[in-house]
Amino acid sequence: MTEKNPHWGTTLDAFLSEEGIREAAKTEAVTRVVAWQLAQEMERQGMTKAALAERMHTSRAQIDRILKAKGNITIETLQRAAALLGRELRLELV
Repeated sequence: MTEKNPHWGTTLDAFLSEEGIREAAKTEAVTRVVAWQLAQEMERQGMTKAALAERMHTSRAQIDRILKAKGNITIETLQRAAALLGRELRLELV
C-alpha cells in the first residue's frame, strides 16, 4: 500500500507556504519575469548584451546574470537596466 501524498489537492500557494518557501518563490518568479522583460526590450531595440554592459559600466557576464535572474540582483540594478533601455521598473504594494 502506498502512502497518501499530504499535498494532493492543495494549491501551489498552500504547498509553498507549508514548505516555508512561498515568499522566496514569489521573489524568484518576479525577478525572472523582469529579466525576461528586459531581454525582450533589448531584442526589440536590437541591443546586444555587450552594448548594455557598456552603458551600465559593467561586464557582459553581469548582464548574463541579470538576464538569467541568477545571484543576488538588486532592485537598483534592475532599475538601471530598465532606464538604460528607456523603460521604468515599477514596484507597488498591493
